[in-house]
Amino acid sequence: MTVIQHRTDDELAALAERAGRDLEDASPLEILTWAAETFGKRFCVTSSMEDAVVAHLASRAFPGVDVVFLDTGYHFPETIGTRDAVEAVMDVNVITLTPRQTVAEQDAEYGPKLHDRDPDLCCALRKVKPLEEGLAGYDAWATGLRRDESPTRANTPVVGWDARRRKVKIAPIARWTQDDVDAYVAEHGVLVNPLLTDGYASVGCAPCTRRVLAGEDARAGRWAGRDKTECGLHG
Repeated sequence: MTVIQHRTDDELAALAERAGRDLEDASPLEILTWAAETFGKRFCVTSSMEDAVVAHLASRAFPGVDVVFLDTGYHFPETIGTRDAVEAVMDVNVITLTPRQTVAEQDAEYGPKLHDRDPDLCCALRKVKPLEEGLAGYDAWATGLRRDESPTRANTPVVGWDARRRKVKIAPIARWTQDDVDAYVAEHGVLVNPLLTDGYASVGCAPCTRRVLAGEDARAGRWAGRDKTECGLHG
């Protein structure tokens, strides 16, 4: 599937606003089919490999879709294993992005354990900047954001305008609950990071992720004890 059509930023922004309204009640598969038909190879999915739900959905709408993964150098082995399994068994094209510096090179310049001293800078160097560079060839990208994950994500549109990156941002499962995700995983046998069955409700970099406690929201295990709740990729 190839869509060759140049759109200006203003046209893309207007398209995103209109689609956000029109597709609010659409199913994730319908939203992703719209994305594939609208953007073709200038559309990709990003995945943290917490699970492969959005990648699986996108592969149904667009076989061979690009799935972009950020290898920060700090991932759990289980996360890298999930990426490798997705690449092996799903009809997707996994693209692994890496920061400009290795962990050792970053340690040499900024000192060891930057994630403990300045997590925002660490995320900027190892996540935000590599993603901005990796998305350069796309007009639209899809994420697995859900409104029920945390208060900061409660207003996530199913299709919106990413003003910082000047791209259409798609959240096809924004309206889903964890029960919806679990049901889809069970029905389709979708790959899931094994850490999700070991007390982790949200999986990020190993130094900044812990298991959640009873009654905590899914994001409580990320940067625990800090005001920080997002890595900067989504706001």
